[in-house]
Amino acid sequence: MSNRKSIEVDGLQHGDNPIPVASRVGNVVMTGGVGGSDPVTGKAPDDEAEQVANAFKNVERILEAAGGSMNDVVKVSIAVKSLALRDEINKQWVAYFPEERSRPARHVVQYDHFRRNVVIQLEAYAVVG
Repeated sequence: MSNRKSIEVDGLQHGDNPIPVASRVGNVVMTGGVGGSDPVTGKAPDDEAEQVANAFKNVERILEAAGGSMNDVVKVSIAVKSLALRDEINKQWVAYFPEERSRPARHVVQYDHFRRNVVIQLEAYAVVG
């Protein structure tokens, strides 16, 4: 039996696919793609800034469910529909990682195959404990 643990969070899922929102092995946690959906409605709001804020909050919720926090993040990969979202991403980035000399690595790519009104998806890699 694997020592891998699936992480689930109320209000966040990958549709009908049998995929957890994150997985933990030992002290390493990796999320799947985390969008900016509202965890109550399950829908991405039309407001792009709200989606960006929700995406970061959803990552935070996932890490807490895995026994960690945003302080444990070592890298965030971000896919965006438009690179014009960079300013909104940077607002959240500085809010979640305020210490200039202690921020995770980050990689942003443009991706134009999101469904419906989705504009952002994060993947976080963390070492907890």
